[in-house]
Amino acid sequence: MRSHEVGSGPMDRDTENGWEVARPLAGTSLDGVRMAGFRDRISVGLDMHVLPRPAVIIVIGLGNDPFTLEGIPGQQPLRSLVGGMSPGPARIRGERVECIEMRLSPRAAYAVLGASPRELDRSITGLEDLWGRHERHLREQLTDSTTWQQRLGLMDDFLMKRAERGPTMTPEVAAAWDHIVARRGRVRVGDLAASCGWSRKRLWARFSAQVGLTPKRAAMLVRFDHAARALSAGGNAADVALACGYVDQPHLHRDVVAFAGCTPSALAARPTSAG
Repeated sequence: MRSHEVGSGPMDRDTENGWEVARPLAGTSLDGVRMAGFRDRISVGLDMHVLPRPAVIIVIGLGNDPFTLEGIPGQQPLRSLVGGMSPGPARIRGERVECIEMRLSPRAAYAVLGASPRELDRSITGLEDLWGRHERHLREQLTDSTTWQQRLGLMDDFLMKRAERGPTMTPEVAAAWDHIVARRGRVRVGDLAASCGWSRKRLWARFSAQVGLTPKRAAMLVRFDHAARALSAGGNAADVALACGYVDQPHLHRDVVAFAGCTPSALAARPTSAG
């Protein structure tokens, strides 16, 4: 949510923006998962543009009012949702929001989602479509819990149990993803394949099946993510282009338009999901 990076304690109150934010006291049990609880304390409402991120986003609403999505034809209001790493342009709105938001690395998402990552590319969908009755039962348990730490603990246990039954990402694919992240997207696919001892074709197929993006697209996304954060923090477009490894400012401009559907200046000005 827009205010969830405020402070560093397990319970933070952003009195300026009106959001109550809770994080797990002991972190999460599953690697590659970040989660937090949110409550709109003064009915400021949620209005958030969805940006491509190198993580799968899950939001489980705990209140009576569903989220509405703009920019996705035919999409009905949702009480919980999951967004792939590279969704199309969309905007999420909500009133009296109370929810848990999770950010899953590709490795964690592959283990717990129960669907091919390819199915989530360029989409935001209802979590109930993936988890069925388990989603409904989980949401009921979370809503009935009286404290944030109880809720976050329930969510942590649920994810761990799904991961124990879920598939495991191939070590070579996991290493390739980790290298892309460590290099901030400034990698060559041929070098990635060589480091795995695989052909480019084999890496392309395995990586796409387990991450949901091609290696090239994943590298572009990670680089864009760093650029988007820098632009939102007030960075000059020319400086951001240089720091993030773009050939020049027009190259940055093209990538921002392709991923975010707007110019770098417009991206820097609009409300987005932080974190």
